[in-house]
Amino acid sequence: MSRNQSIDRILSDWTYDPGNVNVRIVRGDDGREVVQMRVDMGLLQMETTGRPDGDRPNGYETYFDYLVSRTLRDEDFEMSEAQCMEVDREFVQFYHRRVCWLTLRKYDRAVADADHTLTLMDFCLDHSPDDEWTMTHEQYRPFVLFHRIQAAALEQLEQNAAEAAVHTINTGLDQLRDLFAEHDAEEMFDDNELVVRLAELRESLRDHYRVGRTLEEQLQDAVSREQYELAAKIRDELARRQTRLHP
Repeated sequence: MSRNQSIDRILSDWTYDPGNVNVRIVRGDDGREVVQMRVDMGLLQMETTGRPDGDRPNGYETYFDYLVSRTLRDEDFEMSEAQCMEVDREFVQFYHRRVCWLTLRKYDRAVADADHTLTLMDFCLDHSPDDEWTMTHEQYRPFVLFHRIQAAALEQLEQNAAEAAVHTINTGLDQLRDLFAEHDAEEMFDDNELVVRLAELRESLRDHYRVGRTLEEQLQDAVSREQYELAAKIRDELARRQTRLHP
């Protein structure tokens, strides 16, 4: 008789809560950390580094890395249908793990996984065989960017850098606005749910941490009012700040 391979005990000990993201970090049999997500019909287990399923496609850390290697040998590389399916798998895997990192407040890891997805989206724009397939992913770019902005800001907040967090949100909103403009949808920007949520987060940070206008915002104000001497002083202060951060 084969040994029992059921996960009944795990599922009974960890009840699924449909109102929350059910996530935890546990140790694997070899002692490594893995991320688990409890879903309605069972359990997802993901590696914390590399590709979430632990696979090394064609010997590469991710399928994206493998595809990049193909472009080094063929400048006119275009993905096949089978390769598009593999890209779909990788998008889904990194989505699940990104949500886990956000829930676990591992914001730096959420940023890294969002960056992977955004870079893979860029690759698909250049090498996709079908525009319709490409748009099935591009429609989620604002959502992925939203996660990245949110995670980056919250990571800075944990480092007691509230003003930097506000600046990160402002920069991210500018990126989102450019994205909407690129798709001739700028009139939808202000009412977009993701934009509203980021703006609300920014203002809550201002109120709670008593953050006034950031230097970048003060610079924009000075330029718009044609106060060029003040703008020059603010630019000097920004340069000094950058030197202190990156000597």
